[in-house]
Amino acid sequence: MPIATNTDFTREEVRLALRNPGMPLEALRRDVTPIGMHYVLVHFDIPDVDATTFELVVDGCVRTRLSLSLDQLRARPAVTTPVMMECAGGGRAHLTPRPVSAPWHDEAIGCAEWTGTPLRGVLEEAGLLDDAVELLFTGADRGLDQGVEQDYQRSLTVDEAMTDGVLLAYAMNGEPLPPPHGFPLRLLVPDWYGMASVKWLRSITAIAEPFEGVQQTQLYRYRRSEDEPGTPVTRKKPRALMAPPGIPEFLSRTRHVPAGRTLVEGRAWSGAGAIERVEFSADGGATWGDARLGEPNGRHGWRAWSFEWDATPGDHELSARATDAAGDVQPLDSEDAWNLGGYGVNAVQRVVVRVS
Repeated sequence: MPIATNTDFTREEVRLALRNPGMPLEALRRDVTPIGMHYVLVHFDIPDVDATTFELVVDGCVRTRLSLSLDQLRARPAVTTPVMMECAGGGRAHLTPRPVSAPWHDEAIGCAEWTGTPLRGVLEEAGLLDDAVELLFTGADRGLDQGVEQDYQRSLTVDEAMTDGVLLAYAMNGEPLPPPHGFPLRLLVPDWYGMASVKWLRSITAIAEPFEGVQQTQLYRYRRSEDEPGTPVTRKKPRALMAPPGIPEFLSRTRHVPAGRTLVEGRAWSGAGAIERVEFSADGGATWGDARLGEPNGRHGWRAWSFEWDATPGDHELSARATDAAGDVQPLDSEDAWNLGGYGVNAVQRVVVRVS
């Protein structure tokens, strides 16, 4: 992935930003993100898939090859669950030097209610053979990346694919999947970053060797140089974001808040365990106070938090940081999380507020 040599965003990055909208952070006040506010990332093109002729093929190292229509998938046991989804490249635009790709700041998120059938049931019906080590998921979108023409493909180990919560999803907030979100069917891997949740899913292949495609071995890996293999990007790191308080200036987005008691609120999440603590700072991270936590929005959703801030006149830098059940805490500085692809950047959010 190329690295920006200056702070200006390239034409290519601007084009990607226009194609892939993020969630306005004021939507953090909602338990469930409306479809039109949920972030979107499309790697190649949005394919035109006919739901009436659609079939999901399950093949490879299985006892029984399956070919399932959308109606057959809908007739299977169904689960509806809130899932906090986050792009692995969220926060990339904060890095210096900046990897050149989708220039996400903090908005590559969303928490919708997804409906689908558990993947485990389909795999059990197909019957995985003993030599199956991974499941390869292939989408209907095709393009070029890293100089290689490819279908978008990702894999999971057998154990990962059989985990409770992994769904073959066909509805979002009670509606059929919109085309940018994978109509008519997508994979949903709740605790992982969004790249694992393959959209426009057309086949699942049980394979006897680890998948070595571009999206698995060249991209979505934590590494600090081109000559190191790195480690794979998997579960979401802990993160807390605040809904912007007050009102904004149009261009700078600087927030304006009247002096006095101000309720600051937001959401926090992690793919490695429940959120157990959120802290708030109004002085750029010099001092911290514990925020009040709301009830979790399901096992895979986000958790609301709030803090009563006594806003005094002047300029302030507000921040929030989360701690999950695994003991992981957000870093203060995005440079601590720097990597070649700009993945998993979960440094604390910094919001400039002017109090008058």
